[in-house]
Amino acid sequence: MTFNHFPKKLLHWYPENKRDLPWRNTQNPYIIWLSEIILQQTRVAQGLPYFKEFVKHYPTVEDLAQAPIEDVLRLWQGLGYYSRARNLHQCAKQVSEELGGDFPDNYQALLKLKGIGQYTAAAIASFAFKEKVAVLDGNVFRVLSRYFGIDTDISSPKGKRQFQTLANELIPGDQPDEYNQAIMEFGALQCTPKKANCGHCPLKDSCYAYANGQVEALPVKIKKTKVTTRAFLYHEVKCDNLKIVKTRGPKDIWQGLTDFPLVEYPSPEKINPEESSLFQELQAFKPIINYQSEKTYKHILSHQKIFSNFVTFNIAPDKCDEVKIWADSKGYRLCDDEELEALGKPQLIVRYLNDQK
Repeated sequence: MTFNHFPKKLLHWYPENKRDLPWRNTQNPYIIWLSEIILQQTRVAQGLPYFKEFVKHYPTVEDLAQAPIEDVLRLWQGLGYYSRARNLHQCAKQVSEELGGDFPDNYQALLKLKGIGQYTAAAIASFAFKEKVAVLDGNVFRVLSRYFGIDTDISSPKGKRQFQTLANELIPGDQPDEYNQAIMEFGALQCTPKKANCGHCPLKDSCYAYANGQVEALPVKIKKTKVTTRAFLYHEVKCDNLKIVKTRGPKDIWQGLTDFPLVEYPSPEKINPEESSLFQELQAFKPIINYQSEKTYKHILSHQKIFSNFVTFNIAPDKCDEVKIWADSKGYRLCDDEELEALGKPQLIVRYLNDQK
């Protein structure tokens, strides 16, 4: 089968099988960019409601650029990978303040924007401006690897170069936008990671993996992410109708989000609330303590497994002024439930708070 036949088959398959998604009915680079950032490492079913909310709150890149980062993080809450939200906000500011609100119309210039890598730049350039530049995401790797029988590790520099070269050779110059959408959709719906629909595949007669029983073996990805286990003990400190909270700083997960004061332990088995210095300091306010020991919250990130427990300190209202002074000295602050609800929080904290209702 020739190189020309492969894209023709995909272009024939796509109109009959594609999902009706809002970012496919436009060439507006802002809408395309927004959808691509939200859908990075996120399934369409999960990302679509977030996309709609962002468009509703921020219909233009200028609207997004002018929004407080706290509001952006709150709207992003639950999507994970919060660096995407921070980069989204910074990129919006860059486009609005430095480029007059207009996204660059070519791949190389798009790469200079905050948070835009090769894949996102290729998607915007081809979808919005019809530039002949191939996208390369997990779906594309899988389709090309299986169809052409490529067993080079897709996580290796050699593999990425090999697949990018092939992808660029295949993309038709007259329909780069349609073809890029087609091959990604084909990987998402037809040539899926598990239980690929090979029986009704328009490419099966010339697919290497299908002919050689290699569908489950391809693509090859050798590199594995090292997963770290972390154990958190959160201290929910209540005084009257207020709670002590803190904003997470840089160089760790959930930067810019709000949670409670915590102590980290080497492992879940090592957690002992009464041994922590934070526990000891709070004794000065004579709190009523609830260990909340009946449930451990498990939160899985791409590179971390987090096990969290909570201990609650209920402090008498007449101690609130003292508590505030102590909180300020530790870099914490007090807020009521309404303010806490409006702040961006890690999903783990959201789950805990919902369980308390």
